[in-house]
Amino acid sequence: MGFKSFPDKTVLHFQEGITGVVGPNGCGKSNIVDAIRWVMGEMSAKHLRGKSMEDVIFSGTTQRNPMGMASVTMVFSTEDGRVPSAYAHFSEVAINRRLYRSGESEYYINQTQCRLRDIHDLFLGTGVGVRAYSIIEQGRIGQVISAKPEERRLILEEAAGISKFKNRKEAALRKIEATRANLLRLSDIISELKRQINSLDRQARKAERYQILYKELKEIELHLNSLDYLLHRRNDENLSQEVSHLQDQETQISVQVESSENKLAEIRLALQEKEAEYMTRQHQLYEKNN
Repeated sequence: MGFKSFPDKTVLHFQEGITGVVGPNGCGKSNIVDAIRWVMGEMSAKHLRGKSMEDVIFSGTTQRNPMGMASVTMVFSTEDGRVPSAYAHFSEVAINRRLYRSGESEYYINQTQCRLRDIHDLFLGTGVGVRAYSIIEQGRIGQVISAKPEERRLILEEAAGISKFKNRKEAALRKIEATRANLLRLSDIISELKRQINSLDRQARKAERYQILYKELKEIELHLNSLDYLLHRRNDENLSQEVSHLQDQETQISVQVESSENKLAEIRLALQEKEAEYMTRQHQLYEKNN
């Protein structure tokens, strides 16, 4: 539906054996072949006789508007048993491809969304496919006869059923090459990690040495602080004893001073008495002289 000259849903039945599509020029025979190729995964717009992949969407006429999507579904019967084991329990296998004008593509196998690669893997070795011998369009026989030996060999390999294994071999070789590249990259990473490990090992040894020296320094500082504490404590004790001795001396001196002051007071009192007696004698002498 919506594919090239088929805006409406069109159903075509292909029976077992050789099926040919005939008709006058311009009736859409090639569009049917293009639809089959397209739903089987053709990605070249040139092989679909277009400039871009959007050309497969119905572009409209004077009586019909353009369509926004092209959708083609191809259904295979599995009654003859020639189907991959993953789909052997299905009575039919339906392949569907959709393309929107936004450029978004969708692929389905039995109404389950899948990848384009899944569709290609489904047709490997079956003789059905984008480049397979099962679809011979107008002019294809002449191309096969005049093809190069390498191109003809591809058709024979597909007919013999070995293309699937060649594709698997090529995929395996690509994986091996990618693995070799990864191993080379891994060896570079290992070399870089070894260099970093050596650098980190040196730093770790420096850190361990620093920890040992730091621990020794802390022990020395603790020992020095202990000695300082003991010295200050001893000095405090000596100073306390000296202060106590000085306080005793101060007490003794205070007692002596107090005793001296008492004696001085007595002497002063006696002196006052002597002065009074002197004044009395002086007065008596003055009277006697008179």
